[in-house]
Amino acid sequence: MLQYDTLLSDQVKRMKPSGIRKFFDLAATMEGVISLGVGEPDFQTPWAVRQAAIDSLERRRMIYTANSGMAELRQEISQYTKRKYQVEYDPEHEVLVTVGGSEAIDLAIRAVVNPGDEVLIVEPSFVCYKPIVELMHGVAVPIPTKLENRFKLTPQELRDHITDRTKMLILPFPNNPTGGIMTREDLEAIAEVLRDTNILVLSDEIYSELTYGRKHVSIASIDGMWERTIYVNGFSKAFAMTGWRLGYVCAPEPIEEQILKIHQYAIMSAPTLSQYAAIVAMRDCDQEVQKMVEEYDMRRRMLVDGFNRIGLSCFNPEGAFYIFPCIRSTGMSSEEFCEILLQEEKVAVVPGNAFGDSGEGFVRVSYAYSLKHLKEALRRIERFVNRHKGS
Repeated sequence: MLQYDTLLSDQVKRMKPSGIRKFFDLAATMEGVISLGVGEPDFQTPWAVRQAAIDSLERRRMIYTANSGMAELRQEISQYTKRKYQVEYDPEHEVLVTVGGSEAIDLAIRAVVNPGDEVLIVEPSFVCYKPIVELMHGVAVPIPTKLENRFKLTPQELRDHITDRTKMLILPFPNNPTGGIMTREDLEAIAEVLRDTNILVLSDEIYSELTYGRKHVSIASIDGMWERTIYVNGFSKAFAMTGWRLGYVCAPEPIEEQILKIHQYAIMSAPTLSQYAAIVAMRDCDQEVQKMVEEYDMRRRMLVDGFNRIGLSCFNPEGAFYIFPCIRSTGMSSEEFCEILLQEEKVAVVPGNAFGDSGEGFVRVSYAYSLKHLKEALRRIERFVNRHKGS
């Protein structure tokens, strides 16, 4: 018999399964569960976007596109970054269309990291960064952020983690899971630390359209940062296009050239139908996005008020569609809280430590769900907290 254990990659075997999927999969086996665990918009993809996809099917425009994506879409992406953030990319040589933002992140890390290189990862943050770095035999170095700083990266925290082996900083703002953002002033301070180094920034800005009270600022727009930034974004969150699996990565040509080679061999091209739809999303759907943001904002305020009222303190997030309440007052760990809440009240949330050790003592709650859904979940959580007070 084959000895599978000796055949499989040691690096892959050491990887832990996603902490997000664990609770989502468990909830799926239970009846009557309200899940607040998945970061997926509950809005329907805008009709104009769906219509563009239908038209591409009807006209049988389903052939492979160029490896880097349709020229028209790359042009639209270039115009979008200029319009939104005053950041310009050459659509021919500095824009690549990918299979979701996740592929863009994977490509960026693989194109840069050599064995032994250190990659600074701002945490808590999305779960994929560390495993991809380690698959390249790089060293993932977490930079824990703190509630008292509203989960922002501070210049001193960055300085404290830079060594002569630091190759890249992963900057994920607006942040999943905390909802924290970085203002222009915050980014200026980070840029000041980086300008005289040889460190690249991977800026994951997938939630850039989902901010409340202030507009998102890209670090690529800060003086001296364009040439050292790999900009990642996509269509899933802002345009409610999760299943369409489309993202993009923009970078200076010497970097993008290497990223494209990996994409050519691994994927070849992103889905044609989704690319036609994405052109319309970027060109015509600003108002649709704004309507979704206004609805998210209402849900955000309702949930933050609710969690603070029931004794699970929660700072007011300014981006994405998550809140990150502190559950330390219950005396439970993050995983205990989530497991017992699911068992007793059939509400699924994600333990904060799934996003890095600094997330311990918190849970992630998504408000990409209907108001009715959220209110019922809040009632159940309040009942649960009251039951376990002082236990």
